[in-house]
Amino acid sequence: MPLARLALLAVIAVLAAACSGGGGTAAPTTAPSASIEASPTATRFEVRLTDALRMEPASMTVPAGVPVTFVVTNAGTIDHEFYLGDVDAQAEHEQEMMSSGGMKHDEPEGIAVAPGQTKELTYTFAEPGAFLAGCHVAGHYGGGMKAEITVTE
Repeated sequence: MPLARLALLAVIAVLAAACSGGGGTAAPTTAPSASIEASPTATRFEVRLTDALRMEPASMTVPAGVPVTFVVTNAGTIDHEFYLGDVDAQAEHEQEMMSSGGMKHDEPEGIAVAPGQTKELTYTFAEPGAFLAGCHVAGHYGGGMKAEITVTE
């Protein structure tokens, strides 16, 4: 390999190393559908609710003991909700929704989100485990409108 070519490769390698930051301080990357801002004191997720009965992202990982703010946007034209809890809490909330005719107010575990509206819900998961976010507007949860939430230590 000619000397000039080796010198050029060395310069490129040095420039690439300088541009990389090298200190390990770059923010972690995430899947495009999960907009996450994390720090030792807060975690934030952008969540979209759609009329196709989907929550985007469909899965999230959050730390236990740290406030998590879900910024929830109803991107559809019909009412949706965002309710947090384990499988049993989701089943109980589904029954409440069926008997009461729908969620009329916000509560610590959930928010009603009108079409085109964006609301925030801040929640602290006390311990690690498997949780869900669900929409319990009639037929939505059964139609698959839920997201898995893994809470880590």
